[in-house]
Amino acid sequence: MNKDERLAAALKDPSTKEGAFRELITLYKERLYWHIRKIVRNHEDSDDVLQNTFIKVFKNIQHFKETSKLYTWMYRIATNEAISFLRQQAKKQLVSVEELQYAAVENLSQDSLYTGDQIQLLLQQAIATLPQKQQLVFNMKYFDEMKYREMADILDTSVGALKASYFHAVKKIEKFLESH
Repeated sequence: MNKDERLAAALKDPSTKEGAFRELITLYKERLYWHIRKIVRNHEDSDDVLQNTFIKVFKNIQHFKETSKLYTWMYRIATNEAISFLRQQAKKQLVSVEELQYAAVENLSQDSLYTGDQIQLLLQQAIATLPQKQQLVFNMKYFDEMKYREMADILDTSVGALKASYFHAVKKIEKFLESH
């Protein structure tokens, strides 16, 4: 039994659920935080989305079918939570999700927790111009160095579609960077 299988079993057992959940948070909070942060781009919002992700994991662990890795399942929840959060914020502000994300990138330079230089800021601006699926695919492949098979499980799509999305994202980013 590997670590994920052991942890999933402990999470499903009421007598070990709380301890296993603390271990789960310790193991995965940083990776999930940075995945969420790349989507919502704001520290406080990312913390909120991360907390909501872990609440959903805790409440829904009984529905985890173990046909995928535990981390992949949590990554999917985190992705959906982040996208839902963006949609809610865009609706509140009466703007599109794309406009919201681009504004968030513009505010990165004032974020005390952002340590990137001008080139990294320009890359984030380029990424913000991509359609949402291409942003996800690019971030997961380029920054997280995730395998296409894992991404396919998380995003519930084919490897071929992901490769095409990544290819188009890279071309659009290159074009953006050349013109700026």
